[in-house]
Amino acid sequence: MSVRQILCFGDSLTWGWMPVAEGKATTRYDADQRWTGVSAQILGNSYRVIEEGLSARTTSIVDPNDPRLDGSAYLPTALASHLPLDLVIIMLGTNDAKSAYKRTPHEIALGMSKLVGQVKGCAGGLGTTYPAPQVLIVAPPQLGSVSGPWLAAQFADAAPKIAALPEHYAALAKAKDVGFLDAGLHLVTDGSDGVHFTPENNQALGRAVAEKVKTMLKA
Repeated sequence: MSVRQILCFGDSLTWGWMPVAEGKATTRYDADQRWTGVSAQILGNSYRVIEEGLSARTTSIVDPNDPRLDGSAYLPTALASHLPLDLVIIMLGTNDAKSAYKRTPHEIALGMSKLVGQVKGCAGGLGTTYPAPQVLIVAPPQLGSVSGPWLAAQFADAAPKIAALPEHYAALAKAKDVGFLDAGLHLVTDGSDGVHFTPENNQALGRAVAEKVKTMLKA
């Protein structure tokens, strides 16, 4: 049996940001502690889980201070680089909800829709015959109590937007005929900064994603 290839495209929650008080600079969890690593361990050797996480990444926002953060500007390159792929998991939206971006939940979902379209349209890559992979949209969990004045200001009005994303993402997934997982049904964000995951959060999400992957890929 060939190895199933899974690309995980996300932000700091996928990169493995280790929370510290007030959202100060930090390091990342070890590979086997991140939710991607937990999923990989559960899925076993017949799967290859590829991380594509970047802190502060958005779905499709051109940030005036950092052009690297626009997920839609990078995803096509990542797809072409990693083909063949069986599944692309996208967990984004937390950063889209930041105050500076002034996005509504529906506008965030439109950004996610753009990413889904990029995956569905990536068949062939650069001169190959590989088909487009399946897609799994993951709605990020609700924020905790955000600590520190700088981080709290960034996420001042984000909580209700993020809370609304599961409904919008579920509707998008149904319309686009792709998979959907609500991370908030499996964990509550417990990191000390109110935004990022504890090791236990990573474990919970990794288990939930692994089970969803098995269902989607009929393992």
